[in-house]
Formats: sequence, C-alpha cells, structure tokens
Amino acid sequence: MGAATAGPVASEGSSRSETQIPARLDRLPWSSWHRMILIGLGTVWILDGLEVTIVGNIAGRLSQSGSGLHITSAQVTGAGAASYVAGACVGALFFGWLTDRFGRKRLFMVTLGVYLAATALTGLSTEAWMFFLFRGLTGLGIGGEYAAINSAIDELIPKERRGRIDLIINGTFWLGAAVGALLTIPALNTSILPADLGWRLCFALGVILGTVILLVRRNVPESPRWLVIHGRDEEAERIVSSIERRVREETDTELPEPDETVTLERRGSVGFVVVARTVFGRYPGRATLGMALFIGQAFLYNAITFGFGSILGTFFKVPTDRTGYFYAVIAVGNLLGPISLGRLFDVVGRKPMIAGTYIVSGVLLAGTAYLFHLGDLDSFSLTLCWSVVLFFASAGASSAYLTVSEIFPMETRSLAIAFFYAIGTAAGGISGPILFSHWVSSGRVSEVVLAFLVGAAVMVGAGLVELTLGVAAERRSLESIAAPLNAGAAPSPA
Repeated sequence: MGAATAGPVASEGSSRSETQIPARLDRLPWSSWHRMILIGLGTVWILDGLEVTIVGNIAGRLSQSGSGLHITSAQVTGAGAASYVAGACVGALFFGWLTDRFGRKRLFMVTLGVYLAATALTGLSTEAWMFFLFRGLTGLGIGGEYAAINSAIDELIPKERRGRIDLIINGTFWLGAAVGALLTIPALNTSILPADLGWRLCFALGVILGTVILLVRRNVPESPRWLVIHGRDEEAERIVSSIERRVREETDTELPEPDETVTLERRGSVGFVVVARTVFGRYPGRATLGMALFIGQAFLYNAITFGFGSILGTFFKVPTDRTGYFYAVIAVGNLLGPISLGRLFDVVGRKPMIAGTYIVSGVLLAGTAYLFHLGDLDSFSLTLCWSVVLFFASAGASSAYLTVSEIFPMETRSLAIAFFYAIGTAAGGISGPILFSHWVSSGRVSEVVLAFLVGAAVMVGAGLVELTLGVAAERRSLESIAAPLNAGAAPSPA
C-alpha cells in the first residue's frame, strides 16, 4: 500500500514527526467497524434521555403518599433537576481535563461506571437528600461522557460523514426519552406495581442498558489521533493498520492514498491555562460561538424537558400515569430531526443549517407561546406544537456539540467540550428548570408564556451568532479546521 499505510516518521532523538494517520482515518469508507463505534459510544445518549425523561415523568408519583420518598413534585423538577445538571457540569470539566490528559478510552470507561453506580443508588433512595445526592452523581458521570465520547467519535469518524453521524448520535438521546416515557406508563400504574416500586424499576432498566453498553465499549480502541499527539506512534500505527485491514476485507477494495500529512512537535499534556489561552486568546470568535449555541439549547431543552409533565398536570389535568404518551410524541419529533436533517449539515454546510435550525425553532416556539396565551391549545395540540419546534431544535442542539468538538485544537478538544457544556448548561440548564418549575407551579398562563418566550429568544439569538461567527467545517479534516497546538506546520498534501 506504500504511502497509504505509512505511519508517523520521526528521526531518532527528535521531537518532530510527520504523520498521515488523521488522513488515513478520514479516507476510510463506511464499514461495520464504524457501526461498532456508534453502538459502543453513541448509545450512551439513550441512557441520558432515559434518565431525564423518567425523572420528569415520575415527579408526580414521587410526591404522592406511599412512594417511599418525602419529596414534592417541585423539588423533583427543580432542585432534583438542578442537582443533576450541576453534577453534569462538574463532571464535564473534571473528566474532560482527564480525557485530554490520559486518553479517550480510559475515561469513557470510568464515566460510564460512575453513571451505573449512581443510577442504581438513585433507585434505592429512601430520603430526599439521598435522591438529590445520587442525581448529582449520575450527572457527574453523564457530564464526563459528553466530553469523552464526543471527542472520541469525531476523531474516529471519517470527515465526509462526521456531521451527520455526530448529530444522529446526540439525537439518540430522544430514543431513550421515548423508551423512558413509555416505560413509566406501566411502571407508574399502581394496579400493576406498588407505588414505591415502579419508579425504582425505571432506574434499574438504566443500569441494565448501561451494563450492555459497557460490554460493547470494551472493543472500542483509543483514538489514534490522541496517541499520535502524545508520542505513542507505534500504538497508533498498530490500531490504524488493524482498522484498514478490516475495512479492506469487508469492502474488498483498495483504499485511496491519504491526502494530508501533519507535522507535529511533541509536548506533554496541556493544562487549564494553556487551554484557556488557546480558546479565548487564539479563537475568541469561536469561543463566543460555542457559548451562544450551548446556552441557547441548554435553556430551551432543560426548561421544556423538566417542566413538560408539570404543565400537562397543572393546566390540562393529565394524570401522572398518562404523561408518558405525550413525552413519547415529542421524543419522536426530536429523534426525527437529526436523522432527517443530519446529512444536510455535511452537504449544505454547517453555518446555514445550524443557524437555520436555531432560528426556526425559536420562531416556532414563540408562535406556540402565542397560541398558549390565547387558550387555543389543549394537551394534544400543545404536544404537537412542541414536536414541530423540537424537530428543528434537536438538530440545532446536537450541532452545538459537533461545533465545539471541531473548531478547537486536538489537545484541548475534550476540555473545550466540557467547558462550553458546563458554562452553557449552568446558565441555561440550572436556571431553566428552577425558573420553569416556579413559573409552572404558579398556575398562571402568563408566566408559562414568559418561559416560552425566553427560550425562543435565546435560540434565535444563538442562530444569529452562528450566522456571524460560524465556521465552515463540513467535509474538512479536524487538523485543517484547527491545527494542533504542537503542529510544526499546517496539514499539507501528501
């Protein structure tokens, strides 16, 4: 294969090396190996969707007598949601730093283990403080997953498909949401299960699914890009050669020559100061873009997700054991968005699609607020309106993770994802549920309308920022979008 299988080249005692490994990964055709990556890494968002939806649906049950917990519905959707999100922010930063320092694989195994343990303990909670504590620890694991998984996926998926695959993976959150919504229907039916057992079994399902994912994930290799950047050339070469061999055997074709060579200067792991200087000093416009996208989607999604059940019960008198049907409907709308629109992010381009999905979803949400204010909506029509809003918003929200994982150098990728996730989620994901639960519990239509309009405004604002500062990252190698910090030269044609 000649140049097609050439690994890093370095002179003895030199800290400089040339590598084609990123280009070799980017020019691979789609194969069963890539599908294994999707299952092993991407399906974790199903667990996140399952978690969030279950908690939103069981809020009414937990507040009732006989649930086994002395807790109110507002505490579940307010303080409980905020503790989960706060844990996710801390986990993203802590594990994001460790991921850039010690590798993608080691950390995405650890973070899933944290999630499994904390979820099991949540289902065993007997006091409100225990529920809040274990929800926070569950968030800790999920936050770490966002940093470790998104960086690993983008470094392993070919550039021609990176956008759509990333969106679809992040969109599977809503497959978990649909499963969680339907699961709570029989689980909360006291004629089938006791009031203090059904909600606990919902968390047990998360543990079972997480264990299956953990077993598949053992077969996912370390990112060869991360290995090269840390001087572990032989290990990177061994992994890439094995992938190439498997793909050639499966497709029965010769692979094209890699089209780029990257020259690197070896250096150790970077710290927070270097990351901050890179993100805000070298790329201030991209930093502003990441902040806007994450804050917009975090406020919209956390507010709606954690408050949907309360709205149905407060304004439309939907019984607790029936809210799952409505959740399933909006979950389907969310899931179809990234699946239907994902390809366009690679074909039409990042900037028009990201800006379009954010702005359209914001405008539609404002229209929904107006209809809600007029009293023209019932539980069914409100759910349909939200499904349409979230069809576009889901694709936009997923693209926020795609954006920050593409536009910063490799050495800072996980921590950059973690930082923007933490800041955006803290601004929108903590304040959103707290404010929304207060507005909904008031029982006043005007305050719910205000919540809708705030969510709409931040989404439209984020879309306008994308139009101004967006990066055309479609079908480009990660190294050409943002050169590694230790790059001796920009990627050059092979």
